[in-house]
Amino acid sequence: MEQWIIDSEAAIRLGFFIGIFVIISIWELIAPRRPLHFSKPIRWYSNIGLVILNSLVMRWLFPVLATGLALIAQERGWGLFNNVNMTYELRIVLSVIAMDFIIYLQHAMFHALPLLWRLHRMHHTDLDYDVTTGARFHPLEIIISMFIKLAIIALIGPPVLSVIIFEVVLNFTAMFNHGNIRIPVKIDRVLRLVVVTPDMHRVHHSVIPKETNTNFGFNLPWWDHLFGTYCHQPEKGHEGMTIGLNQFRNPKNLHLHMLFIQPFLDSTDDYAINKRKQNMV
Repeated sequence: MEQWIIDSEAAIRLGFFIGIFVIISIWELIAPRRPLHFSKPIRWYSNIGLVILNSLVMRWLFPVLATGLALIAQERGWGLFNNVNMTYELRIVLSVIAMDFIIYLQHAMFHALPLLWRLHRMHHTDLDYDVTTGARFHPLEIIISMFIKLAIIALIGPPVLSVIIFEVVLNFTAMFNHGNIRIPVKIDRVLRLVVVTPDMHRVHHSVIPKETNTNFGFNLPWWDHLFGTYCHQPEKGHEGMTIGLNQFRNPKNLHLHMLFIQPFLDSTDDYAINKRKQNMV
């Protein structure tokens, strides 16, 4: 069974991606959390266009992707989990948790360093918030993220199956917590004990800097609580909050060709983490 999963990784990931995308998209139509204010066709062709481009870039630039390196590490005994005495099941669970923690740290780092923020801020310049926002990342950020992921896999040596599970879960939660979907408050309160919910992550896309720099988690919400970056609700409420960044409010920046050059536009003098500090004084 495990070997079949490894051999069928690409089909499994594509199947989950399409399935979850369709489910969240329908959910957004049936029970939207907020009204959308900008052109959905323009936003969707741009955001989905980035998905296609980033997938091609990964295939062209990286002959060995995450699962391939995990298999090599396993065969050669690289990394922590390939050199500790514990059950296979426990190694899978701990590896998934460890990789999620690294994603949290990476996300915070992309906000903290001016050069990385220049790349990552494109994700935050979407002026509306829906399932496609979860895939809106600049190709250069995707490349850097892959190098980080490969380094971590070589360092911790996770089982191949745990890497596949993590990738599938990450794709699912990225679409789920960016969904413009309404979840009853009582259910949301329980869900966010174990997973980042849309209402929790939406705060991270607030135009207010002190809110932009909270809720960095993608899968597990625990890291934000542990490191003091958790924000329960936006100060203006989810219907009243403004999505995006103040310096990129022109709808022309939603077009795909503008997304490519966006890291080279404007300055990062008062980049995200500094803004948060200034607003907390």
